[in-house]
Amino acid sequence: MAHVRIEGDDLIVDIEGLNKMWALKSRITVPLTHVRGATFDPGIVREPKGLRAPGTHVPGVIVAGTFHADGERVFWDVRDADKAVVIQLDDAEYARLVIEVDDPRAAVDLIEQALVR
Repeated sequence: MAHVRIEGDDLIVDIEGLNKMWALKSRITVPLTHVRGATFDPGIVREPKGLRAPGTHVPGVIVAGTFHADGERVFWDVRDADKAVVIQLDDAEYARLVIEVDDPRAAVDLIEQALVR
């Protein structure tokens, strides 16, 4: 699971608990100018993940870490698809962040409101 917050002009995603170990990452910071938007998307977990490098993928259990698919680099941290949020990025280390959060709708609202400012 991840926690999303806005600090100044940055979007900060903190990876929580053991997922830090599975994802091999504890925090991702992205300037808001590189965030295109966020959506609540429980169906995203059925999409092909691509090549894992590095990270963990146990089908039906966890997807965590960096994956490469169709020329894009995507960060995943999802165990419960019903809490999956997709954050679209532009000109950043990752093309998308696919993360599990406690309250997906609140996370999407937080990001979208920060982009309107």
